[in-house]
Amino acid sequence: MPCHRRSSDTDYPKGKYCLMPSSNDAPVSPPLIDLPIETHDRGFYDGFSRAVTIPSKIIVSLLVMWAIFFPVSASETLSAANSSIISSFSGWYVYLVAFLMLSCFVMAIVPQSGNLRIGNPGEQPEFGRFSWFAMLFGAGIGIGMLTYSTGEPLAHFANNPDIIRGTIEARSPEAVRPAYIYTFLHWGFAAWGTYALVGLAIGYVAYRRNLPLTIRSALAPLFGARLSGIWGHLVDVVAVVATILGVAVTTGLGVEQFIAGLYRLGFGEWLIAADGSSSALAIVLALLVLVGASTLSALSGVGRGIKWLSNLNMGLSFTLLALFAIVGSGVYGLQLLGVGIWDYFRTLVPNSLTLFDRGGQFGDELVQWQLDWSVFYWAWWIAFAPFVGMFIARISRGRTVREYVLGVMLVPSLMCFVWMAIVGGTAIDLELNGAAQGSIVSAGISDQLFATLAVLFDPAFANIVSGLVVILLMTYLITSADSAILIVNTINGAGESEGERRHHILFWGAALAFVVGSMLILGGIDAIRITMIIGALPFSFVVALMAIAILKAVVFDIRRKRYGVPTTAEGCAELTSGK
Repeated sequence: MPCHRRSSDTDYPKGKYCLMPSSNDAPVSPPLIDLPIETHDRGFYDGFSRAVTIPSKIIVSLLVMWAIFFPVSASETLSAANSSIISSFSGWYVYLVAFLMLSCFVMAIVPQSGNLRIGNPGEQPEFGRFSWFAMLFGAGIGIGMLTYSTGEPLAHFANNPDIIRGTIEARSPEAVRPAYIYTFLHWGFAAWGTYALVGLAIGYVAYRRNLPLTIRSALAPLFGARLSGIWGHLVDVVAVVATILGVAVTTGLGVEQFIAGLYRLGFGEWLIAADGSSSALAIVLALLVLVGASTLSALSGVGRGIKWLSNLNMGLSFTLLALFAIVGSGVYGLQLLGVGIWDYFRTLVPNSLTLFDRGGQFGDELVQWQLDWSVFYWAWWIAFAPFVGMFIARISRGRTVREYVLGVMLVPSLMCFVWMAIVGGTAIDLELNGAAQGSIVSAGISDQLFATLAVLFDPAFANIVSGLVVILLMTYLITSADSAILIVNTINGAGESEGERRHHILFWGAALAFVVGSMLILGGIDAIRITMIIGALPFSFVVALMAIAILKAVVFDIRRKRYGVPTTAEGCAELTSGK
């Protein structure tokens, strides 16, 4: 029997379903294999869903105008939100991320689900494993590695829950081990499990069922063709706003470190304000250069600008890592890596489920620490997930669920651990042996990598390596921003990445620059962090639904296979042709 629209189901007015012959008495029906999304066919929004694009632009524009024209009100509102909304939902973020990690591992470990393919049965991966791993490395690490490879271990070396409780002394040899427990907790499976879940939820239905490569499609196993309408538009709008705010945090961190690097290289006192933060002029000029370059790269397309810059990123990154391993504390870093991985797996479950409360002697301090670190990270990964998840889905067609989950969660996590152990371990070692004399740990987080280089090398060579870091920051900032702009356009274009996008690319490039600039000038990186955590909240509910949807899709496909019911659009086509 052919695939066609189900005219008898008034609840599902749009999508296309594969109907089995009437003699089939299987207790489960075939899946939705088409999800129409209305796009405009001419004019300024040619190829775009106006119901998604226009509201997204309005929301982001209002956010920018609020920060620019009402800075006092914006600052006060953010402060109030930081002390109320974020605290109220901290448990939601903690338990949601734990659920996402568990869901991924269950789907990978169970044989029936792990063997399912993200694509048609027998379909081979589009990219070889080396290329796939290389692209995974560049997808969600980038700027964070440069800022936090020294910054996070040093921060936990100076303050972590054990230090707060008084069981160990800050900046002592005993503080190193717990510092890496919390560093690996934040940069391990929590981050990559979130990305993996979102990417799998999108890619699974897009490549098995020919649904659009966009966020709403991931919810089709739950809500079916209803997502063609207003609810689907709402999901995509939330994803666009979350993406812009998530990338704004990454861009803000990169801009701060970029300015700190230029200051280290002697570009002038004007780069730094009286309070030690980046000056407004430096922020504006840096954004003009970096976001301007990313917009030009996005205009050139994936095949030219983004691809070339990604290859440059990879080479420079491994050059810098090798330099630290050879000249820095490589052996000490490897020791930290081994012990840190053991401690990470040993403490993963309790640390992932721990939610501090304000009771007890140290309750307030522990709660604040968790809000500043773990809750911030979980919100950041969730806000970044539409961008990274869609990218991972795009490059993972043809892989089994098991290979996908293990590859996405294990390999990038290990690379993060290596970076943190070798680069951060070098900084800690220089502090412990007295060579740094507090100059690294007392520097701002954006300057700590450059401070480490200043201690490790003589001034001339330190400037050369610092220049390499500044170049690497530029390329990472540009590739992160331009990729995010293209992903936003893909969501706005109902999953299509082809067609005329130039004027929209220019808008999103400018919008990103204004969000980052206004928030940095308004209240520094903390203002961006708070805005992002709040902005990630609506999308966190979408992510929770995506987890339930992909679990349902996998379970139902296992049942469909048992009863001989098609699980893919290709299977439906074969049924139609009588094969």
